[in-house]
Amino acid sequence: MRHGKKFNHLSRRTGHRKALLTNQAKSLLEHKRIFTTVAKAKALRQFIEPIITKAKQDSTHARRIVFSYFQDKEPVKILFNEVAPKIGDRPGGYTRIIKMGNRLGDNAETCMIELVDYNDTYQAKEATSKQPKSKTRRGKSKPKAELETTPATSSIATSSTVEQQAASPKETTEVTEPKTISEEVPTEEK
Repeated sequence: MRHGKKFNHLSRRTGHRKALLTNQAKSLLEHKRIFTTVAKAKALRQFIEPIITKAKQDSTHARRIVFSYFQDKEPVKILFNEVAPKIGDRPGGYTRIIKMGNRLGDNAETCMIELVDYNDTYQAKEATSKQPKSKTRRGKSKPKAELETTPATSSIATSSTVEQQAASPKETTEVTEPKTISEEVPTEEK
């Protein structure tokens, strides 16, 4: 029975599976993105994210624990010197899996797994779309313009505009026709 065994064995024995995940994690840290199958990428995400979390605290003990996973100094140096400072403020979710379609040979689902902070195209989109927000757990806050006006002044302002509109209901504003493109930009003659 396999009750309570929730991780993917990837059709490999324990030693082979650990070696596979270690080698993929080394490649991911070195190249910042790798192409693999979806099942391997999901297993790799579960393997590497706790290691990256451990690398946030740069201590001798943390370095020794990370070294016990890799048995190699190079990925440990990359992790602590390059990756950890870049993801220091991120609370989790250090990797991103992007599905790429099926492989031609065996029709396996392939994907690209990458470190989130190293993809410039996604960061550019997020930087332009993000606006500073006030952090609150209570629902949406009112815009600052509504908060600055008090209820008494806003009711006075609305009543005066209503009176002005009631006093002169027949007034019409003169509508001007928009200029066409040919009027705005002079054409060059050859």
